[in-house]
Amino acid sequence: MAERMNPIIVALDVESAEDARGLVARIGSEVNFYKVGMELYAAAGMDFVHELIDGGRDVFLDLKFYDIGETVKRAVRQVARTGVRFLTVHGSSAVMRAAVEGRGKSPLKLLAVTVLTSFDEQDLADLGYRCAPAELVELRVRKAMEAGMDGIVASPVEARAIRALTGTRAILVTPGVRSAGAGKGDQKRVATPAEAIRDGADYLVIGRQITRAADPAAAAREVLDEIHAVTRA
Repeated sequence: MAERMNPIIVALDVESAEDARGLVARIGSEVNFYKVGMELYAAAGMDFVHELIDGGRDVFLDLKFYDIGETVKRAVRQVARTGVRFLTVHGSSAVMRAAVEGRGKSPLKLLAVTVLTSFDEQDLADLGYRCAPAELVELRVRKAMEAGMDGIVASPVEARAIRALTGTRAILVTPGVRSAGAGKGDQKRVATPAEAIRDGADYLVIGRQITRAADPAAAAREVLDEIHAVTRA
């Protein structure tokens, strides 16, 4: 495992630090990168984030900051002091510029959220956007690069188009990744791990397929084998 690139970020979408701690232990050395989202953050806060970092784990803090510029800047500055590796903010130009200012010279990587993978055209219409998800994603990707963001969070369905826009300079993180036969859950714009990597994703956020497996470590190995079957081809 150590010799091969591991693009998997396991989503710790659980309701307590105890549950998350148990999953990390069961996955062991198979994955070293974990996403802490709103549910776990609400339950365990930065204490658990520090616990992961102190244990040598990489942390993707997925809080999707969206507020007035000064608030975002100050909040990002706090996160930048912790050793978190990735942080998400919404793909609004003002929000992204404030986040970049708050990050300063720290190594924290800022990722712009484009369009949630649970959204389709009807969901966008409900928000007042009269366009397809891919069109809004493209706009937000361009704005993110102009704002100095480090990367993008988007559906794997848009990965190829995003990579064409950004070249190699952007980190591309794709949720909505499921192996063939795995349930889609509440996601609408999905792809397999192999498809996402083939189309330009750098990291894949995977939750239930691994975290709800009888053997999470074995499930992570299976996903990694899928990916490397493509990268070796």
